[in-house]
Amino acid sequence: MRANFFKSIGNYAIFLRQVFRKPENKRMLKKQFVIEIDRLIMSSIVITGVISLFMGGVLVIQTASNMSNPLLDKMLIGYMTRESMILEFSSTMVALILAGKMGSSIASEIGTMRISQQLDAIDMMGINSASFVARPKILAATVTSPLLTILSIVLGLVGGGLITWLTGMIPLVKYLTGLRYAFNAYYVLYSCVKTAVFCFIITSVSAYHGFNAKNGSLGVGRSSTKAIVTSSILILVADLLLTQLLLY
Repeated sequence: MRANFFKSIGNYAIFLRQVFRKPENKRMLKKQFVIEIDRLIMSSIVITGVISLFMGGVLVIQTASNMSNPLLDKMLIGYMTRESMILEFSSTMVALILAGKMGSSIASEIGTMRISQQLDAIDMMGINSASFVARPKILAATVTSPLLTILSIVLGLVGGGLITWLTGMIPLVKYLTGLRYAFNAYYVLYSCVKTAVFCFIITSVSAYHGFNAKNGSLGVGRSSTKAIVTSSILILVADLLLTQLLLY
């Protein structure tokens, strides 16, 4: 088992080396890059927005229910909601959800190309199939995913504000004051960096499992499952390491 683990790490490193070799056709890479932005990022806006709205509302309700002490300023509810969304929820939670959406999509797409011998045909034409197929997906998700983080932060805070306004549990002015209190722009940058790293993990790991799919349609299903599970675990590990590295 230990030997298989290190073998997988080595194969993944070799795969990344193939992916980031000099592309044969830069024009085609740019075209595919734009297409993948639409397929991976733009198509994720709705699910990210809905999740973030409800996440912000839930954070406000839970924070308010645990701050019944009259000595505590209700402004802290807005402050804690903002910090929770920026530091953790808008990056890690959204990434875990995208691991299921993007990861399964990439792994199944590339896995189908593998078992139908489309990747072999690309290689036979003298084209680096890893770079041609996987590189645009990895670059598109890594470069543009911070936009999803910013959208998630904004909509999460809006969702918290809507719950505050609809329920009247705290004055809306107090919530807005808490959002502005002791704001640190570096935390937004930190969250965007985390999301970029997470999306690199999701796309590269999913592409790797797709390229190694075998045994027909059942193998494609297994590669999708492996991609989601592996990506989710690596996201949590990377979250711990990046938090330690960038915040302390």
